[in-house]
Amino acid sequence: MATGNTIHVEIVTAERKLYSGEADAVQAPGSEGELGILPRHAALLTTLAPGALSIRLAGAEETVFVSGGFLEVSHNNITVLADAAEHAEDIDHARAEEARRRAQERLAQTQSNVERAQLEAELQRAIIRLRVVETARRSGRRRISTLGSQ
Repeated sequence: MATGNTIHVEIVTAERKLYSGEADAVQAPGSEGELGILPRHAALLTTLAPGALSIRLAGAEETVFVSGGFLEVSHNNITVLADAAEHAEDIDHARAEEARRRAQERLAQTQSNVERAQLEAELQRAIIRLRVVETARRSGRRRISTLGSQ
């Protein structure tokens, strides 16, 4: 339960609960730009763009890739309903790089506008996943205790 100095965060997908715990601050990729959320934030409902969602608590940080979805802030609680999400540490860099390369190759060969749009979205997701894992590795911050992660 959130105290006056923290805010409770839940990140869920259709498959699982990815995170449940407290935070001093959350930074999220809103569809209209980056969002910074602190304890006692005003009520908010927004869509998410693909990107890094960062949860900070007592000098530690948890970085999660979200592929899109919704974020709601209400009564000192943040609920993220993500289309897909994964901890930065769980992203396989080699597989993400391979997905990026494959999408680029297929994009260069496509003739269909519909397929082009799908491949561009696939390429963008792969690029963002690579950025998320690289940024998390460079940050050097310790991870939030696994008690907060599911």
